[in-house]
Parts: sequence; C-alpha cells; structure tokens
Amino acid sequence: MSSRPYVRPNALMTRVANPIVRMLGLFPTLTVAGRRTGAPRTTPLEHAGSRYLVSGRGETDWVRNLRASRAGLLRERGRTVRIRATEVGGGERERVVAAYRRKMGHAVDEQFARLPAAAEHPVFRIERED
Repeated sequence: MSSRPYVRPNALMTRVANPIVRMLGLFPTLTVAGRRTGAPRTTPLEHAGSRYLVSGRGETDWVRNLRASRAGLLRERGRTVRIRATEVGGGERERVVAAYRRKMGHAVDEQFARLPAAAEHPVFRIERED
C-alpha cells in the first residue's frame, strides 16, 4: 500500500456519480493502462485544463497509472485523443493547484482540508500526440 496521501471518494461518487458522468460524457475522462494488468482504466477527471490535469484527491489510481505509462486517451465532447503526460512540481505545480482551487471553489474544500499542501496533489502537463 502506498504511503502517499489519498482522499478516497465516497460510495455515492464511485457507484453513482462517476458511472453517470462516464456514460453521459458530461466531463472529460482519462483512459490509461493499468500498472499491473495493462488493462485500460477510465476515470472521470477532477480537473482538465487546456494543458494540465490535477488530482484533487492526491495519489489516486489514475495518477499512479499515468505515472507508469506517461500516456493515455483523453475523451472530451465526443472526441478521443492520445495524450502524453509529464508530471510537474515546484512552482509550476503550486501555480496550477492554486488555479485549480479557484476554478473548483467549494467543491474541493474537503479534499484540501485533508491534503492542504500543493505537493500532495499530483499535476501533469498534457500534450496531444499527433
């Protein structure tokens, strides 16, 4: 088990909200190969900017999978594109996490109450693969 911080979503989120979001395509989703099985894993994103992905919940499965593969599929508005991801740190991560908090507002208060430091929230810069 990882010693890195993680805020587990509640059952309503994992069993009801996330499947509905995936089915309806309401928000961008990331698909990335699993670390152990190589099987594709799809998850709704907590935040997708034009250039960054932020994990408000810390060290989630999608974060560990994306770190291992450094690539995935991003589905948004009915289109799927291959992406390449680079994890960022330091000042760049702090600026992106601050922007994420401003954009998401009170929706992420609980996560940041439990994981207050920007360093506890992995951030990836993404680029389309052509």
